[in-house]
Amino acid sequence: MINTFPPLADVQNMPDNRQIPLRKVGIKNIRYPITVLDKAKGTQQTVASVNMYVNLPHQFKGTHMSRFVEILNEYRREINVKTFAKILTEMKNRLDSQEAHLEVDFPYFIEKQAPVTKTLGLMEYGCGLHGTMTDQFDMMLVVRVPITTVCPCSKEISDYGAHNQRGEVRAWVRFDRFLWLEDVITEVEKASSSEVYSVLKRPDEKFVTERAYERPMFVEDVVRTVCQGLKALSGVTWFAVEAENFESIHNHSAYACTTQCLNEKAVQTQF
Repeated sequence: MINTFPPLADVQNMPDNRQIPLRKVGIKNIRYPITVLDKAKGTQQTVASVNMYVNLPHQFKGTHMSRFVEILNEYRREINVKTFAKILTEMKNRLDSQEAHLEVDFPYFIEKQAPVTKTLGLMEYGCGLHGTMTDQFDMMLVVRVPITTVCPCSKEISDYGAHNQRGEVRAWVRFDRFLWLEDVITEVEKASSSEVYSVLKRPDEKFVTERAYERPMFVEDVVRTVCQGLKALSGVTWFAVEAENFESIHNHSAYACTTQCLNEKAVQTQF
């Protein structure tokens, strides 16, 4: 097809004489429908919030913003850990840059059974893939998992009952082989007093309440137990974990975090 449009001024391609390179330029918070891998069903449709950046050398006034969206549209049906390096390489090549950064955050749904009645419901988890391509490829899988905790101290000192609350665990994981979102989420949920469910009937509520009471957890316990679980997952090379309890009887949250590197040579993810 012959382009019949008249030539227009390309302002962003003009030179800049201020001698200031920019580390990241691009588009931020664009919402876009994507397809991600689902361990149970193969694929899952969702809507992501996407950030795409490249570096900008000092001599250029601006970058080509429209090319980011063109690339996103081309790959929207195959955004996953297997294609992330390819997308970042495409960004570098199309935008003539030395660095490319891609952050894709999305709601991810897993069908869960209630523990006793087996009633089905969908649970939402905040998930993401964050990657950078320079001369090496680096990528992290991100999960945000809701949990319930019962306070060990409250249980110990009270004649009956103990205060409990919802919390959230956030984990960033580097790896050197394929890793399912579901496997990371499972390890986080196992570290709580109780999982959170979307549907609970009365027998389920009884079970969840009593089970949580028998598994009291400080926020410090949650982080340490998540670390144990992630270290046991095949392929994990590095992770950061933070947990926040939204305290039910205090006007503050309880918080803990840590970072561990399991393989110094494999921090840069390779596929």
